[in-house]
Amino acid sequence: MRLLALIYAEDAFYEKVTLDTGMARELTREEIAAMRRSYGQAGLEALPDDPFVAFAQWLAQAHDNPMIVEPNAMVLSTVNHDGAMSARTVLLKDISRNGFTFFTNYQSRKGLAIHSQPKVSLLFPWYAMERQLIIVGEAEQISREETEEYFATRPWGSKIGAWASRQSAPLASREELQERWDGAAAKWPEGCEVPTPPHWGGYRVFPHEIEFWQGRHSRLHDRLRYERIITDGSAEIKWQIGRFYP
Repeated sequence: MRLLALIYAEDAFYEKVTLDTGMARELTREEIAAMRRSYGQAGLEALPDDPFVAFAQWLAQAHDNPMIVEPNAMVLSTVNHDGAMSARTVLLKDISRNGFTFFTNYQSRKGLAIHSQPKVSLLFPWYAMERQLIIVGEAEQISREETEEYFATRPWGSKIGAWASRQSAPLASREELQERWDGAAAKWPEGCEVPTPPHWGGYRVFPHEIEFWQGRHSRLHDRLRYERIITDGSAEIKWQIGRFYP
């Protein structure tokens, strides 16, 4: 059944998205305003005391849902030194008692923003399950050892791409990017060990808040939020959970 659902979803995708036709008509403002759907009856009555246990459960359920293409995709929002906000999708690659880890180019737009302002948010948009999960916290670079351990597991093409792309820098043409990739591929042919770029690595987001959102009928959505409790002189991390108006 899962395979069949994936095939149907893929067929629907290709029916809807075409690259060789002109732009579709513009939607009217009335049509945009009328876009809505009714959510289900399934509610969020309670969650485990530990937010990481709750997150692991929701992530596993998203992974098992054939309508969710990348369950570990999350929207990372940052603020730079001028206060300008930006957002982009990254992939969760590790979860531990300390936080949530993703990898990127440290010289990218997001890397420079985190360097100047480490406060970030992560959003997991699991629309097919009428769920979203929001994490607010601070990002820190992980150790070089952790970065190199993960980089070694990446496919060869992804490793070459990390060397080829000057992420977020202006690019004159697609051909320029391809030339840089070809140059890196010639330097480190497939089968060779590709070193980790010095400008590439991981960030771990240490959460202050983790909010679980479940869509409900009549817009009476469930919002349960964990907030970290600061305790003086104790290394133990404690959480309190509360319910909020939708």
